[in-house]
Amino acid sequence: MAAGLVWPGIGRPSRAQEPLPRPAEAVPAPMYIGDPAGADAVSGLPSAVAVDMLPEWPRWFAGASGLIMTRSLDGGAATMQPLGGVQLSTSDAGASWPGGVDLHIGRWLGPRQHHAVEFIYWGVYGIGSSAAVASAPPDSIDVIPEAIGVTLAGQPAEDFLVGASRLAVSRSDLVNDVEINWVYALWDRPEFLPRERAVSVMWLAGFRFFQIEDILTLTSTGGDGVPGSADLGVNTNNNLYGGQVGAKFDWRFLPRVRFTAVPKFMLAGNAITNTTILTSSSGTVATFADDSPVNVHSTLGVFSWLGSVDTGLAWDVTDHWTLSLGYRIIGVGNIAEADGQWPALLDTPASITGVTAGGSTFIHGGYAGFESRY
Repeated sequence: MAAGLVWPGIGRPSRAQEPLPRPAEAVPAPMYIGDPAGADAVSGLPSAVAVDMLPEWPRWFAGASGLIMTRSLDGGAATMQPLGGVQLSTSDAGASWPGGVDLHIGRWLGPRQHHAVEFIYWGVYGIGSSAAVASAPPDSIDVIPEAIGVTLAGQPAEDFLVGASRLAVSRSDLVNDVEINWVYALWDRPEFLPRERAVSVMWLAGFRFFQIEDILTLTSTGGDGVPGSADLGVNTNNNLYGGQVGAKFDWRFLPRVRFTAVPKFMLAGNAITNTTILTSSSGTVATFADDSPVNVHSTLGVFSWLGSVDTGLAWDVTDHWTLSLGYRIIGVGNIAEADGQWPALLDTPASITGVTAGGSTFIHGGYAGFESRY
């Protein structure tokens, strides 16, 4: 081989055979690809996988209803001695069907809206009527109670009560109810039941105040030579307060119509008051022989019970409005009633002192109204 000659591949390597540069280190592929829509979840995730979506129902609710109600009465007390086969009794002033109002407001709590607090007020006023008898000489009316030693408007009270020419008795009762309840829904709220469930059950517990007041007034017009009249009033007031438990049941039997039932039960302390007063037609209070006024106030504390149930229909017109109508029944036991406090004799303060409990009554009637959710 001639000197100075270099054959390809021998000795110095040619440019074509020079080592290639080392490639840059590979970057691992990303393990997560961002959602092109910019959302937090992977695009196209089936809705069935995104479980437990929280409800977006309105939380506040409020409503109003009109009431037409009456009450049952125990046997009345006689207000006069029999005259010609006629004897006026306190029960002759029967219970009427006056109107009232029902208001409620509340709010659902928690992310799933299974808990709620509600405030309820309803009342009925002026439950009662009047009845009267009159006599013509020589007949006259002898009133019960008999007043012995009682002075009214400067003359004996017996002048108004014995030998009266006319006797009238009237009744005016009222009912008030206040409740604050905690409500727990076992499943969905009744207004938003899913298609696969037709029934909703909720439990409730809370505080309740219930008042029933009886007012009986007897007006006796004196006979010949006795101007004016005498008014005898008996006002008996029961104030029940205590804890209650209950439930709310709803059955959706049409797409937007529900049957509803709300039973409740309460054991209560009952603060009873009774006032008996005798006045003239001008408002002058009569006096006993010892000059004390015939205006005696008595109190009594007992335990009473109350049970109530509302049944009706609710039409969910929209997700925000419901119309309802139904019937309400309340039973109250171990109470005092004005009929049971009617005196047979007025002679000393002791004769009209004290309260007799042990009575009972049913208050019942219909309601119709609406509820708004917002």
